Amino acid sequence: MATIGDSDLYYDPYDFGIDADPYPLWKRMREEAPLYYNEKYDFFALSRFDDVEPALVEWNTYRSGKGSVLELIRADFGIPPGIILFEDPPIHDIHRGLMSRVFTPKKMLAIEPKIREFCARSLDPLMGSGGFDFIRDLGAQMPMRTIGYLLGIPESDQEAIRDQLDKGLRLEEGAPVMSREGALNGPEELFAQYVDWRTEHPSDDLMTELITAEFEDDTGTTRRLSRAEVMTYIGMLAGAGNETTTRLIGWTGKTLGEHPDQRREVAADRTLIPKAIEEILRYEAPSPVQARYVAKDVEHHGQAIPEGSAMVLLNGSANRDERHFPDGDRFDIHREAGHHLSFGYGLHFCLGAALARLEGRVALDEVLERWPDWEVDYSNAVQAHTSTVRGWESLPVLTAGIGTF
Repeated sequence: MATIGDSDLYYDPYDFGIDADPYPLWKRMREEAPLYYNEKYDFFALSRFDDVEPALVEWNTYRSGKGSVLELIRADFGIPPGIILFEDPPIHDIHRGLMSRVFTPKKMLAIEPKIREFCARSLDPLMGSGGFDFIRDLGAQMPMRTIGYLLGIPESDQEAIRDQLDKGLRLEEGAPVMSREGALNGPEELFAQYVDWRTEHPSDDLMTELITAEFEDDTGTTRRLSRAEVMTYIGMLAGAGNETTTRLIGWTGKTLGEHPDQRREVAADRTLIPKAIEEILRYEAPSPVQARYVAKDVEHHGQAIPEGSAMVLLNGSANRDERHFPDGDRFDIHREAGHHLSFGYGLHFCLGAALARLEGRVALDEVLERWPDWEVDYSNAVQAHTSTVRGWESLPVLTAGIGTF
């Protein structure tokens, strides 16, 4: 059996049964095989907080330049520049610096009224209906509208873009096959027409800022992004801005549905919403699995990992490590336990963390404004499966006659 530590322990990131609830297995890995090896897919895995956190920081050993998804690393094909998630310094620092100039927390916070408007538009028609779907009616809508608004993409095209990006992330069980086209191609034909239009008709949006921003590239040349580079950046923002925030909103519905006392406490005191969202992020990381290419020989727990290996960093497991988060499998909106790893750490810390937090807070606030009580309709809920993002494709809840407030 393919393990280091215990012969009956088996972790497979492509197994839907494991993905449904990986936490008991991850807990065993932390205790019995803190360095794990899977022979079938030829990867190592770290699951403890004190191993995962420094590995996320040590970019010179654990590299992202071959991809941060296991299938990409194993496919070993070239990745075009501009996808900062799949880059290492120094080129990563140049591209991230450019993105940081246009994708600022101040700009994110300024659109809160627009986000509330999107939520109200989605939720108001559902009042009195007896229920709604956290994904279909909110999670799949509001993040898409938000990033589309920031980029300047018309609402009429946002759903088609989201659906194409989602399709590229889905897994078939036990089939981690990835082609270069499937991994890297987005809806470029749609992005192209927006870039061309904005080049001729600049506006107050991120797309215009990407088109007009000047920066010094790795050759020392001061220039603007090429048309192809702009489309790469837009594709990255559109994908990253949709998928993980959608999963956060789904986990908000499920987790608070399973903890009604804490949900009602938040409903009665909305100042608790930021802490609730932070604990949901820790408890159910929307992106709980990262991968890195091992660039030099390294050792963990007395075992050698050779250069050229693939290392899976289980930040979702680290978030529940009892060594760092006491009673880590318990959900507690009053927890004071330091930072979690749901947005990564180090130089690849999520650039959109402020926006995701804002969207999560607003979504929860707007739901509680209308429904302080709900129960998850598990008979009709559907889990989504990808190798790095974990959450729900559909999460209907019942609101009629549920509890009292």
